[in-house]
Amino acid sequence: MAVYYGGARVGDVGGPLVKVKRLSEHFPDHPLGFNLAYLLSNAPYVPATALWLLKARRIPIVVNQNGVFYPGWYAGDWKTPNRIMGEAYHVADWVFWQSEFCRRAADKFLGVRAGRGEVLYNAVDTVRFAPAPRSERKPFVFLITGKIGDHLSYRLESTIAGLASARQQGLDAHLRIAGTVGAGARQAADALAERLGVGGQVSYVGRYSQEDAPAVYNAADVYVMTKYNDPCPNTVLEALACGLPVLYSSSGGVPELVGSDAGIGLDCGAENWDRPLVPATDAIATGMIRIAEGHETFAAKARQRAVERFDISYWLARHRAVFAQLLEEKS
Repeated sequence: MAVYYGGARVGDVGGPLVKVKRLSEHFPDHPLGFNLAYLLSNAPYVPATALWLLKARRIPIVVNQNGVFYPGWYAGDWKTPNRIMGEAYHVADWVFWQSEFCRRAADKFLGVRAGRGEVLYNAVDTVRFAPAPRSERKPFVFLITGKIGDHLSYRLESTIAGLASARQQGLDAHLRIAGTVGAGARQAADALAERLGVGGQVSYVGRYSQEDAPAVYNAADVYVMTKYNDPCPNTVLEALACGLPVLYSSSGGVPELVGSDAGIGLDCGAENWDRPLVPATDAIATGMIRIAEGHETFAAKARQRAVERFDISYWLARHRAVFAQLLEEKS
């Protein structure tokens, strides 16, 4: 197996970078002399002419399909990047959809695919991402991570509003934010926290690497994900593996990852592609209180779910099996 990743880079931060890094440790990148192309939907660097050249040379093409572009999160011409993404999507010999939501979104915005594929959720190394011994902490720590641009400021603001309400109802809680935060998002979040009287209960960790990530999760009690329609976030899987229950917006692919026993889903209305929807403040506060009260049970289920469903060994095995099948068919 000589795999070419279509120019996608390796790195420690960001979904595509981390995914290629994990795969290339087992299937090294071969920019020359390759016999299989593995392309990521959010790193579409191979033009249509090159795709058809690969088909003419009988080089199997596998696509890892994440999210698509649509008005609700992409301000601008969302049709053109979908068209580019769709070129590899429709000529691929096999597609790995990262969630059922990813498949549904691709059907809607890229067109229904005629070829083969399967849903293969992202994965986590459950040996490296594991719960650390923790004594009972006060205050109860909620965690948000990721790259939070100004267009995602609602993730911070909704959680801060919920935190303030939960604290008014007696929950001794703190919110920790780890990762990169846009200047506008930070300003809006800080202003809201001060206005609601919880400025001292919100802290920022800053940028961190994959090497630091387990410690970031293990310094908290619950992970919060109110991003709307997130396709299949690695951060949720990493949190589950570290035994953190997830308080999440019931949208996108996150409900498929967390289920009903490893966290609490928050209703935010019918699926919407035109704008992000956010759970109500009262719902977030109630969820925080419930997940704190049942934390021990939720935490055990979170770890169990990560090990049983999302361990990286299965993810790698499915890649190896599909690669071998396609190469055998082409021989």
